[in-house]
Amino acid sequence: MAYLRMAREWAMLSHCRRKQVGALIVRDGMIVSDGYNGTPSGFPNACEDEDGSTHWYVLHAEANAITKLARSNHTAAGATLYITLSPCRECAKLIHQVGIRRLVFIHAYKDDSGLKFLNDAGVEIVRYEHVE
Repeated sequence: MAYLRMAREWAMLSHCRRKQVGALIVRDGMIVSDGYNGTPSGFPNACEDEDGSTHWYVLHAEANAITKLARSNHTAAGATLYITLSPCRECAKLIHQVGIRRLVFIHAYKDDSGLKFLNDAGVEIVRYEHVE
């Protein structure tokens, strides 16, 4: 639960107004990467346009954590992803591809096809709806 609480705190770093999501990748008891949803490096921090629609180029929290991991000496093979919102189908493919073996989340994304994909891929999925 501690890592989920930390992911929730990490989500608060997001500049997105509609939804703030945080993610931690943990391997062998060590946080190897982290991320939150937001714009790519060098872009303005505003995630939404003047109408409140999310810009197409905003990265999801897990995608940010995975790309950050790719620039390090760490691996996600066998790791656990702690995230405040279950992944979309595009991020689910990334999660599987980098070898994450366990997903722990709080809130369910509106489209559960990412969870179904990860389940079919053999990823252990755990949901904690009530995180203190």
